[in-house]
Amino acid sequence: MIDADGTKLGVLSAKDAQKIAYDKDLDLVKIAPNATPPVCRIMDYGKYCFEQAKREKEARKNQKVVSIKEIRMFSTIDTHDFETKVNQAVKFLQGGDKLKVSVRFRKRAIAHPELGSELLDRFKEAVSSAGTVDKPAKMEGRSIVMFVNPKTNK
Repeated sequence: MIDADGTKLGVLSAKDAQKIAYDKDLDLVKIAPNATPPVCRIMDYGKYCFEQAKREKEARKNQKVVSIKEIRMFSTIDTHDFETKVNQAVKFLQGGDKLKVSVRFRKRAIAHPELGSELLDRFKEAVSSAGTVDKPAKMEGRSIVMFVNPKTNK
């Protein structure tokens, strides 16, 4: 038996413990019901539940939900368009989002997958200040896909 202020009251019968809790206008709560003998505590259970919910809400508020943003390019992308995609990717990575970079091949461009690989290598070098490659470039159907994680600032 533990009192409301944390002092140990020793082993008491359930009837005596309930009477003490009733006299203090508090609740008798089983902390460890499977222990021998069961451990009980005198507390304001409503206040305890409220504080517990408040802590959980605060924890949910502080956690960051990581989403996956996607950047799509074609193997025949121009220089300025490539730089625009890199700037957008850096912005996503600095915001803490993961990035999926895909190079799609249209029509006969699929005959030259090395162009897509070179493009992804250039992209990897360009965003190296903001992120690191999570999964290297891999061919999936008519596109090559690479995943980039944001760098952690510790």
